[in-house]
Amino acid sequence: MSRPIIAILRGLNPSDAEAVGCVILDAGIDRIEVPLNSPDPLNSIAILARVFGHQALIGAGTVLTIDQVNAVSDAGGKLIVSPNYDAEVIGRTVALGMQSWPGVYTPTEAFGALKAGATGLKLFPGVMAGPAGLAALRPVLPDGALVFAVGGAGPENFDQWIKAGADGFGIGSALYKPGMDVTEISDRARQIVAAYDKAVG
Repeated sequence: MSRPIIAILRGLNPSDAEAVGCVILDAGIDRIEVPLNSPDPLNSIAILARVFGHQALIGAGTVLTIDQVNAVSDAGGKLIVSPNYDAEVIGRTVALGMQSWPGVYTPTEAFGALKAGATGLKLFPGVMAGPAGLAALRPVLPDGALVFAVGGAGPENFDQWIKAGADGFGIGSALYKPGMDVTEISDRARQIVAAYDKAVG
């Protein structure tokens, strides 16, 4: 069963990529992004894509430029997540057949991103908008527009975000921090999946 949760592995080292990816997938999360401000991120993405690309959506976060989009594609990534809305980045991502999830915070950014071809919207920082902010934005968005809450969304409040109209989530430090033991990562991933499943009933 696939869940609309993106694991954000900020700070991941290539030497840990396969082991970390394995426990996250085993827990039931099959979307993984390695932010580009991690150590040697393209190598980690290449490893994850090679080992798990047939069963998971692998890609990069904190993608800011067209050159970075190209590099992620060359590494085998299929997912581009950004903290901001940039029409050129979105356009290049879509042209390469990859999923585009730009960060948006305002209606202007949201509509601009959708017009540029974004797969879905990353409401960021979610902690600033809160479920109330999403609930206010949701009615004006086109039917079918996907919104993932990132930052300030997690197991403790999945239910509030879902009621406000969130379609999914990006989960970072609640799931993974550099140097964390794989057993702890596995436990956290399973707790996140269980909390999500409970929230959606």
